[in-house]
Amino acid sequence: MLKKAVFPGKYIQGPGAITELPALIKLLGNEGLILASPSVRDKVLPRCAVDLNVEGIPIELFRGECCEDEVSRLRAVVSEKQVDVLVGMGGGKTIDTAKIAADRANIPVIVIPTIASTDAPCSGCAVLYSSDGVFETVHYQKANPAAVLVDVSIIAAAPTRFLVAGMGDALATWFEARSCDRTQSVNECGGCSTTAGLHIAKLCYETLLAYGPAARIASEMRIVTPALEHIVEANILLSGLGFESAGLAAAHALHNGLTALPETHSFYHGEKVAFGVLAGLQLTDASMDESAAVFAFCEEIGLPTTLADIGLANAGPERLMEAAEKACAPDQPIHHEAGSMTPEKVLNAMLAADAAGKARRSDGGRAPRAR
Repeated sequence: MLKKAVFPGKYIQGPGAITELPALIKLLGNEGLILASPSVRDKVLPRCAVDLNVEGIPIELFRGECCEDEVSRLRAVVSEKQVDVLVGMGGGKTIDTAKIAADRANIPVIVIPTIASTDAPCSGCAVLYSSDGVFETVHYQKANPAAVLVDVSIIAAAPTRFLVAGMGDALATWFEARSCDRTQSVNECGGCSTTAGLHIAKLCYETLLAYGPAARIASEMRIVTPALEHIVEANILLSGLGFESAGLAAAHALHNGLTALPETHSFYHGEKVAFGVLAGLQLTDASMDESAAVFAFCEEIGLPTTLADIGLANAGPERLMEAAEKACAPDQPIHHEAGSMTPEKVLNAMLAADAAGKARRSDGGRAPRAR
């Protein structure tokens, strides 16, 4: 199998990075359109270092879910207005909707994340959900975004829970990359991981451990610091390159399974992925020291460590088995792990992680704070 890796065309990060947008649109085409949520339009754009009204860049409002209906609606708007550069500005679902619509229209997409809650911005794939928020499928684009603009001043102003959730998503990158390398499983590019992909994934994990707590403090203070810059880069660039070029495994399959339970829908992607990492460590027989280090990190920055932390305090084994079965569907990346993965094993891993989280808490571990 060939080794494969993919990257966005440009990655630009720093305070005021959004000022690069007008020039990028002109570089890539003639008619730009921004897809943004109402909150981005009303709260974020007025504080930006560039006046998009003066620049003549229109805004289309995102309607809340990255689903087939919303993608089709946006695709029609792009066609009607003869847009040749689409900009996705907001959180993961806004970005994914823009990426899929641009791909279907065969036009470049520029991504401007306003929160650092997932590694979606740099990737050439996007997750489609049902209109009710249940995971349906992964959509692969022909190419990664033409440009990713990360204005750290915007991200610093966002609620801390988003940054923490992004660390939960990024936390999975190294462990899933390692599993794919061990089993020589296919990555999200359709090949084996390159050495660069593996090292980027490892750097992502090391950056989280080194700067995560300090970045959380900076986020709570709404200030830009070197630690915040490092974690924003880890959440968006390192995790994005790492998961795509090195591969996914148990943690994201567990996340996908958990979306089948409505109680989890109010929790962010990265929060559910973080619990998926903890359960995945149980599933793959990680060392006690490694598992303890990941638990400690989650406790310190406020990520879920028990089922109750993701809304499943009252979910019995029968309900959890629904998530386990979905996580083990034939198309899920849990099968990139070594050995045979079954719903029974996944259920036991979730229960073991939950028990460990509860035990640590009763022994003085800190409960998640990012709420």
